[in-house]
Amino acid sequence: MTSADDRIGPIYLAADDIAARVAELGAEIAGDYAGREPLLVGSLKAGVVFSVDLSRATPILHHLDFVEIAGYGPNQDTGGHTQIRFLKDLDAEIEHRHVILVEEVVDTGLTLNYLVRSFALRGPASLAACALFDRPYRRLVEDLPLRYVGFTIPDEFFVGYGFDLDERYRNLPDLRLVDHEI
Repeated sequence: MTSADDRIGPIYLAADDIAARVAELGAEIAGDYAGREPLLVGSLKAGVVFSVDLSRATPILHHLDFVEIAGYGPNQDTGGHTQIRFLKDLDAEIEHRHVILVEEVVDTGLTLNYLVRSFALRGPASLAACALFDRPYRRLVEDLPLRYVGFTIPDEFFVGYGFDLDERYRNLPDLRLVDHEI
């Protein structure tokens, strides 16, 4: 698939490289959770592609569910704190279950922190996180249970593999840079 949008730049990570790393993450999870049936919890919308691919790459019995959250109020750029709320909560109960939060990217950590705090109150047996992309240098929250990381990426704007530009290009199989100058 090609794009007629001049803002869509070169490939940063090719689909084959992403697929290989997702397979490695699935194998790591399978090894760590052998004999258990973890619940993978993906975030809508950006995390759908990674969540589904990770689920297919995890060769043990497991469950898959999704949440959707949204930020509102002042944001970090204005010096305020964004408030976060659930738009769609889990369908599954998580008490006494092993839960793995699946995130497309962890930047500041505010979203993951919100999910961890919210889910911890529900009494899971364990709570871990898996992010395909990480930007640890942007972290505002420490002590996150980020157990699995695919790639550390720079502070650039990307599309593809779940990332969007104006709600478009999530379906691109590669991770591509976006040129803000155009």
